[in-house]
Amino acid sequence: MQFITLLAAFAALFVFGNAQVLPPYTEDCQHGMYANHARCAGMPPTIEVNLDQDPSVRWNGVVQHKKKELVAMIGQIKLLVGAISPKIITAVDQYLPELIQKLPEPYGAEIQGIAKASGLPDGEILLFNIFYEIFTVCTSIVAQDNAGKLYHARNLDFGLFMGWDVKNHTWLITEYLRPLVVNVNFTRGGKTAYKSVNFAGYIGLLTGIKPNAFTITLNERFNIDGGFVGMLEWIMGQRDGHWTSFLTRTVMDKATSYDEAMSMLTKEVILAPVYYIVGGVKSGEGAVVTRDRTKLDNVMAMNTTAGEWYVLETNYDNWTNPPFFDDRRADAKKCMDHSGKKGIGFSSIFDVLSTKPVLNQLTTYTALMQVNAGKLETYIRECPHPCYPW
Repeated sequence: MQFITLLAAFAALFVFGNAQVLPPYTEDCQHGMYANHARCAGMPPTIEVNLDQDPSVRWNGVVQHKKKELVAMIGQIKLLVGAISPKIITAVDQYLPELIQKLPEPYGAEIQGIAKASGLPDGEILLFNIFYEIFTVCTSIVAQDNAGKLYHARNLDFGLFMGWDVKNHTWLITEYLRPLVVNVNFTRGGKTAYKSVNFAGYIGLLTGIKPNAFTITLNERFNIDGGFVGMLEWIMGQRDGHWTSFLTRTVMDKATSYDEAMSMLTKEVILAPVYYIVGGVKSGEGAVVTRDRTKLDNVMAMNTTAGEWYVLETNYDNWTNPPFFDDRRADAKKCMDHSGKKGIGFSSIFDVLSTKPVLNQLTTYTALMQVNAGKLETYIRECPHPCYPW
């Protein structure tokens, strides 16, 4: 896997280059973090997206609320991409707008609407959406308590290798993303259809809840046949696959149950290998779906008859060991086991997701979901220095 090789090389350089001053990037499981919203920079606003409106205008409220931050984010992406070659930005502005017409509806019209409302070029809004199709690093958990009530939570980490901020000891893209976090309440007929956590300007779905039905989070799966390959094929005209985050939004919109969601997520062709983490409303309805671009590789379901009460996924296949330099899985499982099934809930899961290195310099937000109540809480995160860089 080329990415893991690159990450290993970076890890070795970082560790051995700082061996004399290596700070404590891991720590004991945290407690009492939820009550004080510790290690948080605040909670994002909740903004309605009315699905009864024309796709070209339904995101206007989000853009109006976060236009300044979106413009700054796109500017930072252009600086990073332009540093590779200024011709890339020229190509983005010249050629990507043509590809918007190839997106399935309503996504093409939504991207054009966001571009118009923000005053940014169509191609640059599409580029912003492509970024998340290629690479995110995350931790997702579905757990149930003694009464069989299910909780679904996640940290979304993004920005690795995208400009290191020496002054603030963090990644530049991560810094620009945090102010863009919004909770979106998708409505239809005046009622909530589903909810999500989004970055303003991004129309896919990485974290979502359909009240009294199911919850979904999406984690990147590192694979040589990854998002770059699928996206390149799509650009070149092979468009039989779904964008991974468009599929999750389609599932949120169309599926009415955990079983329907699982069926769609396991069968559809997608552009990138991915982990779909799914929770339902009934005891034991929790699973990690491991996907290749064209086929299902594995389903790790919660086996309650064997005493299992949670499933957990970072960014590595559950049947293999994570690399030594990124074993967030072990730290998260340790803290989940320490909390125990009896005490599980928003507070204890928040503690798990607030413990280094599960919480790290790439963490943009933590989301907590409870499907029966239709409850979604989101916290913009900050990791106190010293903090693991990924």
